[in-house]
Amino acid sequence: MTTASAEASAKLRESIRQALRSQKQPTITVLSSLLAVQDALHYIPEEAVEEVAAFSNTTINEVWSVASFYTNFRFTPPGKVTLDVCWGPSCHLVGAQKILKAVQDSLELEEEGTSPDGSVTLRYSTCLGACAQAPVIAIDHHMLGRVTPETAAATATALRKNSD
Repeated sequence: MTTASAEASAKLRESIRQALRSQKQPTITVLSSLLAVQDALHYIPEEAVEEVAAFSNTTINEVWSVASFYTNFRFTPPGKVTLDVCWGPSCHLVGAQKILKAVQDSLELEEEGTSPDGSVTLRYSTCLGACAQAPVIAIDHHMLGRVTPETAAATATALRKNSD
């Protein structure tokens, strides 16, 4: 391990420990600890699994079993911007599949994930809670309603260009 990577790892571990120590609820669990780390870092790095195990006085295997059970945990860093496409019932009825396909094409993806340039992370959402505005996408939790495949693709393309 190079000096730079050792320093980066130490800094990451300190960020993880800070997230773990900052939990305010009376009962601290493996799940609450993983959530605290993801809230702070936006993903769960390998170092976090080790730190959560030590913090929770449990095993790495127990932490992985919790982390891998919940689909909302990420194990790779997200892009600079997150774009959610709603495919819930209301959005589905008014063309979410075409919007999803247009966004995937713009981001050079075949499924959920992060664009090859690391700029945008695409996520599928079962409901963004704006059914009256369907179809809906969200950029870092900011909703855009009544989108079309064309406007969604243009938005995704603009996000890639503007994240530099």
